[in-house]
Amino acid sequence: MVYTRIRQLTAIAAAVAITSLSACSSTESSDVVEATESTPYSLKSGGQVAPLQQGLTVEHADLTFAFDFDNKILMGTTTLTLKGEGSRSAFSVDLDSVFSVNSVAVNGESLAASQYRNVGGELQITPSSEVALPLTVTISYEGQPRIPVRAPWDGGVMWEKTPDGSNWLATAVQGEGCDLFWPCIDQPHGEPNQTDLHIQVPKPLVAASNGVLVDVTDNGDTRTYHWQTRSAHNTYGIALNIAPYEKLETTYSSIYGNTYPIVYYHLPGNEQQAKVLFDEIPTMLTFFERMIGPYPFGNEKVGVAQTPHLGMEHQTINAYGNEYKKDEFGFDWLLQHEFAHEYFGNQVTNDNWDHMWIHEGLGSYMQPLFAQYLSGDVAYMTYLNNQRKGLINTHPIVSNKLMEVEQVYERGVGPALDIYYKGSWIMHTLRNLIGDEVFFSAVRELVYGTDQPKPGNFTTLYRNTQDFIEIVNRRTGKDLSWFFDVYLYQPKLPKLVETRTEDSVTFSWNTPQNLPFPMPLEVSVNGKVQVLDITSPKTIAVTPFDVVIADPNSKVLRYEARYDNKQ
Repeated sequence: MVYTRIRQLTAIAAAVAITSLSACSSTESSDVVEATESTPYSLKSGGQVAPLQQGLTVEHADLTFAFDFDNKILMGTTTLTLKGEGSRSAFSVDLDSVFSVNSVAVNGESLAASQYRNVGGELQITPSSEVALPLTVTISYEGQPRIPVRAPWDGGVMWEKTPDGSNWLATAVQGEGCDLFWPCIDQPHGEPNQTDLHIQVPKPLVAASNGVLVDVTDNGDTRTYHWQTRSAHNTYGIALNIAPYEKLETTYSSIYGNTYPIVYYHLPGNEQQAKVLFDEIPTMLTFFERMIGPYPFGNEKVGVAQTPHLGMEHQTINAYGNEYKKDEFGFDWLLQHEFAHEYFGNQVTNDNWDHMWIHEGLGSYMQPLFAQYLSGDVAYMTYLNNQRKGLINTHPIVSNKLMEVEQVYERGVGPALDIYYKGSWIMHTLRNLIGDEVFFSAVRELVYGTDQPKPGNFTTLYRNTQDFIEIVNRRTGKDLSWFFDVYLYQPKLPKLVETRTEDSVTFSWNTPQNLPFPMPLEVSVNGKVQVLDITSPKTIAVTPFDVVIADPNSKVLRYEARYDNKQ
């Protein structure tokens, strides 16, 4: 996601409102009242799994959408194929309680209104009799979805206008989750293995979404776009993008021998800028395929859609709203960062939001690496230095707890921006510690499950921090737990203590709780570099006239007062 992921929470009523559960035509009485605001349950993603959802996964999601743009109403029908063990007398999915539920059917059998209740955003369903898994549940619903205060930092459905006054709709829901506009299991493990999206829009609007465009049906005044994914998709990565789009498209020939389409859906009137951005994508793709491995979704597409918000890593249809700004390094950082999530976030997904640094830290490290790829070491170090200025160091990157998205991204609550910038610097330091060959092979194995990925020999994966540690340890033949204990599991940076006298200088590491930190240290004396083992304090002889520089190539993330006073 975009770097500044600190959401400004809006006021929410203290009492949890509960939506009306009656079908539109039902006359059955209900003691439930309709919600006018999203509840705290709906505004969380991840964390504790509702008891009625435990053990459930989503095999297939069939999503149908239509819209009343004048009144900002979304009308949807979702069919989920749920997998699990045994049978269930009750189960639930998540759906924001601002929606009215018109009907629910299980395995094609319609339920009475008394058999389902939306309890503060958890749609609890009780079939007439116990139902064996797998099962299908079909939910018809409608309402005014949450409008974000400041997308994408605040989630919901955006009902905007293009410069010429046309309707422009976009979704962005990473922080608050998929249930803001479709029924889902709002957990990392809730990824559908396959998704079909049927999006009906009035002409001349175009609906750009995830996966492959199967067909477009002409309905007279409207058109229905049928998109289909061919791999598991992040729940928050399912996205709607609707506008009078024009399209740029080409075919990319991969270094791995396969070909796949690149598509950019952009607003009319900025064709020249759109073409410049579009022309960046092949170079970016070649970088990622050479540095990490094959594009994970080559059997679908590389997709980008212009949006009224800054950006988001919507799988195979990344949101882009950076207004065609190249940075000082000659590329569009937003485009590159969101595309990095196709690898770190979409191909490999954390199994608990507590491990979000896998998405954001590795994704953020791709920007200095790309700067180096384009312009050399000076650009690499300059980019890293810019990231270094943003470190906070108040919360550990990983807490080893079940976390909600906002518990990770909120400053003062979780590591916030450190999952980006500190995560990037941790990768830089690890790379220098273990060397390029081992580092990149470890990253490839984390992402693909193999360090020899080829199109067709891998599938999407769930991973966590311990998975990465075990991969690194195995590939190095060493126990590097000390490295991750210092950098990931507590917030403070190691300090290098340098004590100089007239004839010597002594170096030692000072770590919180005296954690072991046998990090080798390069020291330059009058330009001659030596590597010191400072497992214990190390003293070298110098004269008063010698120029001594510790870590002259900035290989180690450590406390440095010159950056800020927050460390």
